[in-house]
Amino acid sequence: MKPWSRSSLAPLALSALLGAGGTAHAADVVKVGFLTSLSGPGAALGQEIRDGFNLGLQHSGGKLGGLPVEINIVDDQQNPESARQTAERFIKRDKVDVITGVVFSNVLLPILPMILNSETVYLSTNTGPEDYAGAKCNRNFFVVSWQNEDIPQAVGKFAMDRKFSKVALIAPNYPGGRESLGGFKRQYKGKVVEEIYSKMGQLDYSAELATLRAAKPDAVFFFLPGGMGVNFIKQFDAAGLSKQMTLLAPGFSADEDTIKAVGSSLTGTYNGTQWAADLPNPANRKFVEDFQKTYGRMPSMYASQGYDTAVLLDAAVRGAGGKVENRDVLRKALRTADFKSVRGSFKFNTNQYPIQNLYMRVVEKDAAGRVSNKLVSTVFSAHTDPFAASCNMN
Repeated sequence: MKPWSRSSLAPLALSALLGAGGTAHAADVVKVGFLTSLSGPGAALGQEIRDGFNLGLQHSGGKLGGLPVEINIVDDQQNPESARQTAERFIKRDKVDVITGVVFSNVLLPILPMILNSETVYLSTNTGPEDYAGAKCNRNFFVVSWQNEDIPQAVGKFAMDRKFSKVALIAPNYPGGRESLGGFKRQYKGKVVEEIYSKMGQLDYSAELATLRAAKPDAVFFFLPGGMGVNFIKQFDAAGLSKQMTLLAPGFSADEDTIKAVGSSLTGTYNGTQWAADLPNPANRKFVEDFQKTYGRMPSMYASQGYDTAVLLDAAVRGAGGKVENRDVLRKALRTADFKSVRGSFKFNTNQYPIQNLYMRVVEKDAAGRVSNKLVSTVFSAHTDPFAASCNMN
């Protein structure tokens, strides 16, 4: 085993790596290439996914399916070319069994064909692009989070149920942003008074806020991950628009990391999600409690997705009898893995995207004055994405 830099590994992943020992052979170890955003505006998201994954490793005894783990965590710098170079090293030099961790679809999509064509399994901890949900579905691609339209569809349905007659939409102009607004419109049949596409990484929304003020919608649905969303919410509230229109968002734009950054400016924001900290199942209670103990903060959706990915992989390696080098056996074990998801019910559809419940939360102050999310309702039960019917998976 080659030496690893401590700076590239979180403590839990490092302990799992050291458990592999210095003389392990490929058949005796699970090799994971973990490529995620650890710098730039999306750094907090990658860190949440990494920490959730590491907690999952801790809960599985620092191993996956009883096998030692060799994990290399690398920053993709939110740069597709940097991500491509790292993924190529993972495949050709490190000969990993699984790659995972990418946050943004504009980073993942350019490198995904190379990964999948190499017969390396990719487990998506975040983005679920439309491209691979339907006709281009691939046996090596598993989405543990959601299809990009899923959560926006839940928000669109909620907007209809709340009878918001006029809604404005805003997202960055990249695949994940466009698909998210498409998902909202798939369920929302009221009037869309504005559909705004901002630049990826944009932090000043003065022009967009002026447009919203003039349009006077009942609600605004925004999909602005990471620092983009933080700045938008602060500026939206400072402009006094929170008193004039309701904010609607996917859960990751109104999650713990965003609450920490903007505080009470988020109060009253409704947000859709496949997971909530107050979901009352035993796996989730343990996850939330241990995440707080380990990292000193509440987990986010991103952390829950990273955690579920590790727990899924642990169950799959065990189900494969440790034969991770046999890709047919590994893929079958992933599709049929019996694991306790923190979101509750979970199974893969025929396109290897999730079938799962979707919920609505609202940001409010609790009895102690702490700003946090509260579960409001189940919007969809056993939801399937709209593209699965076009998948003809061999």
